Amino acid sequence: EVQLVESGGGLVQPGGSLRLSCAASGFTFKEHYMSWVRLAPGKGLEWVSGINGGGVTARYADSVKDRFIISRDNAKNTVYLQMHALKPEDTAQYYCTMGGRLDYETPTGRQGTQVIVSS
Repeated sequence: EVQLVESGGGLVQPGGSLRLSCAASGFTFKEHYMSWVRLAPGKGLEWVSGINGGGVTARYADSVKDRFIISRDNAKNTVYLQMHALKPEDTAQYYCTMGGRLDYETPTGRQGTQVIVSS
């Protein structure tokens, strides 16, 4: 059974930083492209960033480029999202998921981790 468990969210002031983690199990992690997506209040699901299986190639949405860094540790079956210079519009529920920008699996029924950017 595929399991993805996100952690690391919280309340942070504008300009602050957070690192999200996602622990994966139930599949061959290193063989899968992984992405972070987010769901902000009143908005649709937004793809944020993705990284290939080897951890070499990363992609970012324009809204987070130059502020967020995605990485992965295949030995730990974990993918990370380091977020810097956070803005109120980054407030959302964050999910990791399998797949890329155009074909990620929708995190239906998953808890994710909440990020709130507010002063």
